[in-house]
Amino acid sequence: MPGATKLDLGDHAPTDGGPAKAVAHVTWDRNGTAAKPIDLVPYERLVEWFGRNPAGKPSAPHILWDPFAGRFTQFVPANSRSKSLADRPGGTRTNRAGRVVIQVEALFFPYCRVAGKVYPSLVDTPCKGWAELNAWIRSWGVPDTWPMGKPVDFTSRRSEAVWEEKGGWYAHAHVPENDHQDPGSWPTFVEAPAPKPPTPATKPTVDLSRLVAAAKTDPPRSGTPVSYSGVKTVEDALVKEGLLGKSLADGHFGTATRTAYAAWQRRLGYSGTDADGIPGRTSLTKLGAKHGFTVTN
Repeated sequence: MPGATKLDLGDHAPTDGGPAKAVAHVTWDRNGTAAKPIDLVPYERLVEWFGRNPAGKPSAPHILWDPFAGRFTQFVPANSRSKSLADRPGGTRTNRAGRVVIQVEALFFPYCRVAGKVYPSLVDTPCKGWAELNAWIRSWGVPDTWPMGKPVDFTSRRSEAVWEEKGGWYAHAHVPENDHQDPGSWPTFVEAPAPKPPTPATKPTVDLSRLVAAAKTDPPRSGTPVSYSGVKTVEDALVKEGLLGKSLADGHFGTATRTAYAAWQRRLGYSGTDADGIPGRTSLTKLGAKHGFTVTN
């Protein structure tokens, strides 16, 4: 995850494929009550527990999230399984049942106290970093939906059929083969930003006076000097019209280009000196309208 501290535990393993999922947990390492709130365990202690303590490593999530400060530590790549969920032999492989099964542990327990303030539910915290976390998990194909309902309390409801078939977010209390009841609540999904409209392509411009000057001065010159870059734009249009060979579209308004432009003028109904291969505003504007350039001057 961008911005997360990486503490890779190794022991990576693939998932089984299927609908992409994320699982919401809270660390719940202490039990506070309304009557007896308890100070929140320091974030660093949980990082140490999951990342370095042999007893904690097997249950490390993909991401530890601090909703009070917006900090993250990532222990496992998103496309690897973790071992945060109970997984009984022979049943659904809870830690692998999707293209991704991203486990998120929020640093929280009910009635924790931080800087003297008590927080009964996770949604009462500042939830700093949630928008970034939501967007990152969405980028892995996890839809913003709760197939078994958004957690609003510590009620367990589990359906192996839903778990197997539906992508989205699950509470730990929703996952088959598990007996935990967390997280109790979870912040509301952050609306994905609307895609930016494509930047309209800028049409090239051709300066008529400079083009005419090139048409009058280029032909007598030896070689293929490029006197004005707009010549190539016009030549490319004449190539598309089938009036000029592609190999002759070299940026030099030479005899071949002048002959091709005269053919374009005749195609528009001009004749005599009006079809002499020297561009005029009307003929050039029509060529530009057809082939995507504008005429100035």
